[in-house]
Amino acid sequence: MFNASLNTSHHSAAQHTLAAYGWDAAWEAEFAPYAAQGLLPGRVVRVDRGQCDVVTADGIVRADTTYVTPHDPLRVVCTGDWAAVDPVGDPQFVRAYLPRRTAFVRSTSSSRSEGQILAANVDHAIIAVSLAVELDLGRIERFLALAWESGAQPLVVLTKADLVPDATGLSYLVDDVETTAPGVQVLAVSATTGDGIDVLNAVVSGGTSVLLGVSGAGKSTLANALLGEDVMDVQAAREVDGKGRHTTTTRNLLALPGGGVLIDTPGLRGVGLWDAEAGVGQVFSEIEALAEDCRFHDCAHEAEPGCAVLAAIEDGTLPHRRLDSYRKLLRENRRIVAKTDARLRREMLKDWKRKGAEGRFAMEAKRGKVR
Repeated sequence: MFNASLNTSHHSAAQHTLAAYGWDAAWEAEFAPYAAQGLLPGRVVRVDRGQCDVVTADGIVRADTTYVTPHDPLRVVCTGDWAAVDPVGDPQFVRAYLPRRTAFVRSTSSSRSEGQILAANVDHAIIAVSLAVELDLGRIERFLALAWESGAQPLVVLTKADLVPDATGLSYLVDDVETTAPGVQVLAVSATTGDGIDVLNAVVSGGTSVLLGVSGAGKSTLANALLGEDVMDVQAAREVDGKGRHTTTTRNLLALPGGGVLIDTPGLRGVGLWDAEAGVGQVFSEIEALAEDCRFHDCAHEAEPGCAVLAAIEDGTLPHRRLDSYRKLLRENRRIVAKTDARLRREMLKDWKRKGAEGRFAMEAKRGKVR
């Protein structure tokens, strides 16, 4: 397609310039076939209506994504992708992107329930949760399920910690979230006082991090604290419900001064699951561990004899809220998967009919109509 010699002069520059954006020997090996065609490596820093900004050894270029716009919404070019870009041209084109190591995907709010990819090639999924409002543990569990499913390591960051009046109260809040997030680091921070920011900096310096949360969670303020300057616009959240306006309207990838890369995202109104059964299992790992000791391998943890999960609820070691949330997320995930899986739809219909028959039988027995 292009003269391969064009790529030679950019090789050492790419090694130096793109290293700050996560370029490494493994990516270079993946890119080799495209380098042989004279294409340039670059990382997508922003996507906007069929075009994207890509950082290359020559700086940031505006590229057209026409050649990589499939019908599958999960295969479109996304912020965080490593792209193969034309070295010259007006416009330049993205010819391909490298296979993703990880991908953060959610279900859209559309009636078609399509998947939407929010960020690619992410090492850490930072879930920002504001302490200015009451904690929504169920929402945190949703974010965690998607984060685990993506392949990234989740981290819950409790923002606006300076608004909690005393250390004891803050400690209780952290404990509540840690119970909700087994195996996940929970960090309370304040961009106002700087508390916890140094610890967060140490985490994000080791790869690519995506910043997630609802509007008003303080993501843009947190991003500015990590960047060391006011790059992202910030607006105050409403005092009545802690909600903010969407000050971030696109997903932007930024190199951090202390090392690492940050992808900031708009506030998410909906956090729908998308084929995240493994992620749900990871979030509720204590329930799945208990289930291994149930008498029946297909125990539904409802009324079965010898159910270890129900026993844990009875003795107080497992909060009932956790089991309710676990069931809810599993049901939701099955509904989403069933939209594209005919076999699962049949299984769900069969199960629905079985439960209906059991319910009718129980009602007739109660009325004395069953002998």
